[in-house]
Amino acid sequence: MKKEYIFIALGTAFVVAAMLVLFVILPQHSNNRELEDKVTAIEELAALEKQEMENDYEQLGQQYGEMMQQLTNDSLIAQLTREQMRAQQLLEELRQTRETDAREIARLKRELKSVRAVLRDYIRQVDSLNQVNQSLRVENSQLSGQLQESARQNQNLQQERQSLSEQVAIAAQLDATAISMTMLNKRGRAARRVRDCKQLQVSFNISRNVTAQNGQRTLYVRIQTPAGDVLSGGGSFAYENRQLEYSMKKVIEYSGEETAVTVYWQVGEFLEAGDYHVSIFADGNMIGSRNFSLE
Repeated sequence: MKKEYIFIALGTAFVVAAMLVLFVILPQHSNNRELEDKVTAIEELAALEKQEMENDYEQLGQQYGEMMQQLTNDSLIAQLTREQMRAQQLLEELRQTRETDAREIARLKRELKSVRAVLRDYIRQVDSLNQVNQSLRVENSQLSGQLQESARQNQNLQQERQSLSEQVAIAAQLDATAISMTMLNKRGRAARRVRDCKQLQVSFNISRNVTAQNGQRTLYVRIQTPAGDVLSGGGSFAYENRQLEYSMKKVIEYSGEETAVTVYWQVGEFLEAGDYHVSIFADGNMIGSRNFSLE
């Protein structure tokens, strides 16, 4: 009888132990494993989030650097440099922070949003500056084109003025016409032979010219012998950056109307027969010439 109670008690104890294992210990062990799995998953997510934040900070730093390479504004470059250094400092703080430090991770996440917002603001500023610069470049290009066109027009105008001045100068030049040369003997009459010539008379007309300036004019007459020598008159005058010897000169009062002129050269040397060349000059220009054959 006593043995039966013992077996019953042992059986009851076994059932209680089995129930304890089934309903208390096993569920508790299962809950611990689930908790550990959840903690592991949370830690993995935190590590991934931290790595993503690090990548974001690195990209922000690179973007600041790329923006600075496109700028020439020293003040804006200095501001971007400070923001780039700030992003680098926050990145170093993030790298030194444990994944499980939720408070610090949250703070650095807020800082990341701030850095990103500042970057967007600078991007807008740079874009605005680029648009202004582009507009200025277009305006400068247009202004440059206008200046070039103005310079071209001024050059054309100067050329036209120069051409007009040259035309006026040419039109204002005196013109010697009806040039004649006569040999005179010792009685002042026309000589038939060179050996009888004691004086050369050169006559010509200064044509009417309303564009020429009125006033005194100095006329130079130059006579060249068949040998090419100049019958000397004792002086010279300027012509095309050199000095030419003249045979005779005369000062006249020119009024713009046709004016008759006569000059004389006294024979003081032997004259040979042949072709003589007479040239007349005024105001630095040759205004007439003619050849004469003397026998």
